Amino acid sequence: MTLTAWALTTGEAGMRTQARGLAEAVADIVVEKVVAGGPAWPWRPRLPADSLVPPWPDIVISCGRRSAVRSIALRKTAGVPMLAVHVQDPRARNDAFDLVVAMDHDRIAAAGRVIKVSTALHDITPAALAEASTVWAARLARLGRPFAGVFIGGSLRGRPFTQEDGRRLLAGLRRLREAGIGLAVTPSRRTPAAVVSLLANAFGEDNRVFLWDRTGDNPYRGILALADRLVVTSDSVSMVSEALATPHPVEVFDLGFARHVSFIGGLAAKGLIRRFVGEPAPPPSTGPVNATNIAAQAVRALLQDRTGVVG
Repeated sequence: MTLTAWALTTGEAGMRTQARGLAEAVADIVVEKVVAGGPAWPWRPRLPADSLVPPWPDIVISCGRRSAVRSIALRKTAGVPMLAVHVQDPRARNDAFDLVVAMDHDRIAAAGRVIKVSTALHDITPAALAEASTVWAARLARLGRPFAGVFIGGSLRGRPFTQEDGRRLLAGLRRLREAGIGLAVTPSRRTPAAVVSLLANAFGEDNRVFLWDRTGDNPYRGILALADRLVVTSDSVSMVSEALATPHPVEVFDLGFARHVSFIGGLAAKGLIRRFVGEPAPPPSTGPVNATNIAAQAVRALLQDRTGVVG
Protein backbone atom coordinates (compact mmCIF):
# COMPACT_ATOMS: atom_id res chain seq x y z
CA MET A 1 0.00 0.00 0.00
CA THR A 2 1.34 3.42 -0.99
CA LEU A 3 0.92 6.00 1.78
CA THR A 4 0.61 9.72 1.12
CA ALA A 5 1.28 12.40 3.74
CA TRP A 6 0.75 16.13 3.79
CA ALA A 7 3.25 18.21 5.78
CA LEU A 8 1.06 21.13 6.84
CA THR A 9 2.72 24.33 8.13
CA THR A 10 2.64 28.10 7.83
CA GLY A 11 5.90 27.97 5.86
CA GLU A 12 8.36 28.83 8.65
CA ALA A 13 11.55 26.90 7.91
CA GLY A 14 11.88 25.11 11.27
CA MET A 15 8.26 23.97 11.22
CA ARG A 16 8.53 22.81 7.62
CA THR A 17 11.57 20.73 8.50
CA GLN A 18 9.80 19.09 11.44
CA ALA A 19 6.61 18.21 9.59
CA ARG A 20 8.42 17.15 6.43
CA GLY A 21 10.99 15.09 8.32
CA LEU A 22 8.33 13.03 10.07
CA ALA A 23 6.26 12.72 6.87
CA GLU A 24 9.26 11.42 4.92
CA ALA A 25 9.96 8.88 7.66
CA VAL A 26 6.49 7.29 7.48
CA ALA A 27 5.05 7.90 3.98
CA ASP A 28 5.93 7.00 0.42
CA ILE A 29 4.70 10.27 -1.07
CA VAL A 30 5.09 13.58 0.78
CA VAL A 31 3.44 16.84 -0.24
CA GLU A 32 4.22 20.07 1.59
CA LYS A 33 1.21 22.30 2.15
CA VAL A 34 1.51 25.91 3.33
CA VAL A 35 -1.43 27.56 5.07
CA ALA A 36 -1.88 31.24 5.96
CA GLY A 37 0.56 32.17 8.69
CA GLY A 38 1.63 35.04 10.90
CA PRO A 39 3.72 38.08 10.04
CA ALA A 40 6.65 37.80 7.65
CA TRP A 41 10.17 38.85 8.67
CA PRO A 42 13.15 39.87 6.47
CA TRP A 43 14.73 36.43 6.97
CA ARG A 44 11.40 34.59 6.85
CA PRO A 45 9.18 35.77 3.98
CA ARG A 46 5.61 34.54 3.95
CA LEU A 47 4.98 31.83 1.35
CA PRO A 48 1.82 31.75 -0.78
CA ALA A 49 -0.93 29.61 0.74
CA ASP A 50 -1.74 26.28 -0.91
CA SER A 51 -5.21 24.98 -1.70
CA LEU A 52 -6.31 22.10 0.51
CA VAL A 53 -8.35 20.04 -1.93
CA PRO A 54 -8.63 16.34 -2.91
CA PRO A 55 -7.06 13.92 -3.43
CA TRP A 56 -6.80 13.67 0.35
CA PRO A 57 -3.73 12.20 2.05
CA ASP A 58 -3.64 9.14 4.27
CA ILE A 59 -1.79 11.17 6.93
CA VAL A 60 -1.74 14.88 7.68
CA ILE A 61 1.20 16.04 9.81
CA SER A 62 0.90 19.62 11.04
CA CYS A 63 3.35 21.74 13.01
CA GLY A 64 2.63 25.00 14.80
CA ARG A 65 -0.49 26.43 16.44
CA ARG A 66 -2.03 27.99 13.31
CA SER A 67 -1.50 24.78 11.39
CA ALA A 68 -3.21 22.82 14.18
CA VAL A 69 -6.43 24.74 13.62
CA ARG A 70 -6.28 24.13 9.89
CA SER A 71 -5.57 20.44 10.38
CA ILE A 72 -8.63 20.03 12.60
CA ALA A 73 -10.80 21.79 10.02
CA LEU A 74 -9.27 19.78 7.18
CA ARG A 75 -10.19 16.42 8.66
CA LYS A 76 -13.77 17.58 9.22
CA THR A 77 -14.01 18.89 5.66
CA ALA A 78 -12.51 15.80 4.03
CA GLY A 79 -14.93 13.40 5.65
CA VAL A 80 -12.64 10.45 4.92
CA PRO A 81 -10.37 8.37 7.17
CA MET A 82 -7.18 10.33 7.71
CA LEU A 83 -4.53 9.99 10.40
CA ALA A 84 -3.92 13.38 12.02
CA VAL A 85 -0.56 14.01 13.75
CA HIS A 86 0.51 17.32 15.25
CA VAL A 87 4.06 18.33 16.13
CA GLN A 88 4.45 20.74 19.11
CA ASP A 89 1.78 21.68 21.63
CA PRO A 90 -1.34 22.42 19.53
CA ARG A 91 -2.86 24.55 22.30
CA ALA A 92 -6.17 23.06 21.22
CA ARG A 93 -8.12 19.89 21.97
CA ASN A 94 -5.62 17.07 22.03
CA ASP A 95 -8.34 14.58 21.17
CA ALA A 96 -8.69 16.27 17.78
CA PHE A 97 -5.47 14.46 16.82
CA ASP A 98 -4.51 10.82 16.74
CA LEU A 99 -1.05 11.73 18.00
CA VAL A 100 0.63 14.84 19.40
CA VAL A 101 4.44 14.95 19.45
CA ALA A 102 5.61 17.62 21.92
CA MET A 103 9.01 18.45 23.37
CA ASP A 104 10.03 17.90 26.96
CA HIS A 105 9.95 21.61 27.76
CA ASP A 106 6.42 22.10 26.37
CA ARG A 107 3.75 22.52 29.04
CA ILE A 108 1.49 19.82 27.62
CA ALA A 109 1.70 16.55 29.60
CA ALA A 110 2.59 13.17 28.13
CA ALA A 111 -0.56 11.07 28.36
CA GLY A 112 -2.88 9.19 26.06
CA ARG A 113 -2.37 10.61 22.59
CA VAL A 114 0.60 12.80 23.60
CA ILE A 115 4.25 11.71 23.54
CA LYS A 116 7.21 13.84 24.63
CA VAL A 117 10.64 13.98 22.97
CA SER A 118 13.90 15.68 23.94
CA THR A 119 14.68 17.37 20.63
CA ALA A 120 12.86 18.83 17.66
CA LEU A 121 11.98 16.67 14.66
CA HIS A 122 13.91 17.17 11.42
CA ASP A 123 14.90 15.57 8.13
CA ILE A 124 18.55 14.80 8.93
CA THR A 125 19.06 11.09 8.23
CA PRO A 126 22.18 8.91 7.94
CA ALA A 127 21.60 8.77 4.18
CA ALA A 128 21.41 12.57 3.95
CA LEU A 129 24.64 12.91 5.95
CA ALA A 130 26.41 10.34 3.80
CA GLU A 131 25.42 12.20 0.64
CA ALA A 132 26.58 15.53 2.08
CA SER A 133 29.88 13.96 3.15
CA THR A 134 30.56 12.89 -0.42
CA VAL A 135 29.83 16.37 -1.75
CA TRP A 136 31.85 18.32 0.82
CA ALA A 137 34.78 16.07 1.79
CA ALA A 138 37.23 17.49 -0.75
CA ARG A 139 36.19 21.10 -0.11
CA LEU A 140 36.73 20.83 3.64
CA ALA A 141 39.87 18.67 3.47
CA ARG A 142 42.19 21.69 3.93
CA LEU A 143 40.95 22.08 7.50
CA GLY A 144 42.78 18.91 8.53
CA ARG A 145 41.88 16.97 11.68
CA PRO A 146 40.38 17.59 14.08
CA PHE A 147 37.99 20.35 13.08
CA ALA A 148 34.90 21.78 14.73
CA GLY A 149 31.72 22.69 12.88
CA VAL A 150 30.27 25.98 14.12
CA PHE A 151 26.65 26.92 13.37
CA ILE A 152 25.66 30.51 14.13
CA GLY A 153 22.08 31.73 14.27
CA GLY A 154 21.00 35.24 15.11
CA SER A 155 18.58 37.58 16.80
CA LEU A 156 15.15 36.59 18.04
CA ARG A 157 12.27 38.90 18.78
CA GLY A 158 13.03 40.66 22.03
CA ARG A 159 16.68 39.56 22.17
CA PRO A 160 19.30 40.67 19.63
CA PHE A 161 22.48 38.77 18.84
CA THR A 162 24.91 41.47 19.99
CA GLN A 163 28.50 42.39 19.25
CA GLU A 164 29.33 41.31 22.81
CA ASP A 165 27.83 37.89 22.04
CA GLY A 166 30.04 37.76 18.97
CA ARG A 167 33.13 38.63 21.00
CA ARG A 168 32.37 35.93 23.56
CA LEU A 169 31.92 33.37 20.79
CA LEU A 170 35.13 34.52 19.11
CA ALA A 171 37.07 34.11 22.37
CA GLY A 172 35.96 30.47 22.62
CA LEU A 173 36.76 29.77 18.99
CA ARG A 174 40.23 31.27 19.40
CA ARG A 175 40.86 28.81 22.25
CA LEU A 176 40.06 25.96 19.85
CA ARG A 177 42.41 27.31 17.21
CA GLU A 178 45.19 27.75 19.76
CA ALA A 179 44.76 24.04 20.55
CA GLY A 180 45.24 23.14 16.88
CA ILE A 181 41.55 22.55 16.07
CA GLY A 182 40.32 23.72 12.67
CA LEU A 183 37.00 25.50 12.21
CA ALA A 184 34.20 25.27 9.66
CA VAL A 185 31.85 28.16 10.43
CA THR A 186 28.48 28.72 8.81
CA PRO A 187 26.37 31.75 9.72
CA SER A 188 22.66 31.80 8.95
CA ARG A 189 20.59 34.44 7.21
CA ARG A 190 19.76 35.80 10.69
CA THR A 191 23.37 36.30 11.76
CA PRO A 192 24.17 40.03 12.03
CA ALA A 193 26.66 41.21 9.42
CA ALA A 194 28.76 42.78 12.17
CA VAL A 195 29.24 39.39 13.83
CA VAL A 196 30.24 37.78 10.52
CA SER A 197 32.75 40.60 9.95
CA LEU A 198 34.16 40.10 13.43
CA LEU A 199 34.92 36.45 12.64
CA ALA A 200 36.21 37.24 9.14
CA ASN A 201 38.65 39.81 10.51
CA ALA A 202 39.88 37.36 13.14
CA PHE A 203 40.33 34.32 10.90
CA GLY A 204 40.50 35.66 7.35
CA GLU A 205 44.14 34.64 6.81
CA ASP A 206 43.89 31.28 8.60
CA ASN A 207 43.96 28.37 6.15
CA ARG A 208 42.45 26.02 8.73
CA VAL A 209 39.32 28.12 9.08
CA PHE A 210 36.45 27.97 6.60
CA LEU A 211 33.92 30.80 6.99
CA TRP A 212 30.96 30.51 4.62
CA ASP A 213 30.20 33.85 2.99
CA ARG A 214 26.49 32.94 2.59
CA THR A 215 26.79 32.65 -1.19
CA GLY A 216 26.83 29.49 -3.30
CA ASP A 217 26.19 26.02 -1.91
CA ASN A 218 25.24 25.90 1.75
CA PRO A 219 27.83 23.74 3.59
CA TYR A 220 25.54 23.10 6.57
CA ARG A 221 24.90 19.39 5.99
CA GLY A 222 28.46 18.76 4.87
CA ILE A 223 29.76 20.20 8.13
CA LEU A 224 27.21 18.20 10.12
CA ALA A 225 28.50 15.06 8.46
CA LEU A 226 32.25 15.68 8.51
CA ALA A 227 33.14 17.68 11.63
CA ASP A 228 34.73 15.99 14.63
CA ARG A 229 32.69 18.10 17.05
CA LEU A 230 29.88 20.63 16.73
CA VAL A 231 29.23 24.04 18.26
CA VAL A 232 25.74 25.54 17.90
CA THR A 233 24.28 28.83 19.13
CA SER A 234 21.32 28.40 21.46
CA ASP A 235 18.84 30.54 19.53
CA SER A 236 17.88 27.67 17.21
CA VAL A 237 16.17 24.59 18.64
CA SER A 238 16.28 23.07 15.17
CA MET A 239 20.05 23.46 14.71
CA VAL A 240 20.78 22.02 18.16
CA SER A 241 18.46 19.09 17.48
CA GLU A 242 20.01 18.40 14.07
CA ALA A 243 23.51 18.49 15.56
CA LEU A 244 22.45 15.89 18.14
CA ALA A 245 21.25 13.61 15.34
CA THR A 246 24.90 13.10 14.32
CA PRO A 247 27.45 10.91 16.12
CA HIS A 248 29.56 13.97 17.03
CA PRO A 249 29.92 15.66 20.44
CA VAL A 250 27.76 18.79 20.68
CA GLU A 251 28.39 22.05 22.54
CA VAL A 252 25.93 24.93 22.74
CA PHE A 253 26.97 28.57 22.89
CA ASP A 254 24.34 29.93 25.26
CA LEU A 255 22.93 33.29 24.26
CA GLY A 256 20.55 33.34 27.21
CA PHE A 257 17.39 33.52 25.15
CA ALA A 258 14.53 33.15 27.63
CA ARG A 259 12.46 31.08 25.19
CA HIS A 260 15.08 28.33 25.13
CA VAL A 261 16.32 28.18 28.73
CA SER A 262 14.32 25.04 29.56
CA PHE A 263 15.33 23.31 26.32
CA ILE A 264 19.07 23.94 26.71
CA GLY A 265 18.99 23.28 30.45
CA GLY A 266 17.19 19.97 29.93
CA LEU A 267 19.73 18.78 27.37
CA ALA A 268 22.63 19.78 29.63
CA ALA A 269 21.08 18.00 32.61
CA LYS A 270 20.83 14.80 30.55
CA GLY A 271 24.45 15.09 29.47
CA LEU A 272 23.49 15.46 25.80
CA ILE A 273 25.26 18.81 25.35
CA ARG A 274 27.93 20.91 27.03
CA ARG A 275 27.87 24.69 27.15
CA PHE A 276 30.58 26.09 24.88
CA VAL A 277 33.40 28.20 26.31
CA GLY A 278 36.23 26.96 24.10
CA GLU A 279 37.37 23.97 26.14
CA PRO A 280 39.93 22.23 23.85
CA ALA A 281 38.95 18.70 24.90
CA PRO A 282 35.61 17.73 23.37
CA PRO A 283 32.72 16.55 25.54
CA PRO A 284 31.78 12.87 25.45
CA SER A 285 29.73 11.87 22.44
CA THR A 286 26.21 10.72 23.26
CA GLY A 287 25.72 9.11 19.86
CA PRO A 288 22.83 10.10 17.60
CA VAL A 289 19.73 11.38 19.42
CA ASN A 290 16.92 11.46 16.88
CA ALA A 291 13.39 12.29 18.03
CA THR A 292 12.09 11.87 14.47
CA ASN A 293 12.66 8.13 14.75
CA ILE A 294 10.70 7.98 18.02
CA ALA A 295 7.78 9.88 16.51
CA ALA A 296 7.87 7.75 13.36
CA GLN A 297 7.63 4.56 15.40
CA ALA A 298 4.53 5.94 17.16
CA VAL A 299 2.91 6.83 13.82
CA ARG A 300 3.67 3.40 12.37
CA ALA A 301 2.09 1.76 15.39
CA LEU A 302 -1.09 3.79 14.84
CA LEU A 303 -1.15 2.87 11.16
CA GLN A 304 -0.75 -0.81 11.96
CA ASP A 305 -3.52 -0.69 14.57
CA ARG A 306 -5.89 0.96 12.07
CA THR A 307 -5.11 -0.82 8.84
CA GLY A 308 -2.66 -3.59 9.54
CA VAL A 309 -0.20 -1.77 7.30
CA VAL A 310 3.14 -0.63 8.61
CA GLY A 311 4.24 2.67 7.05
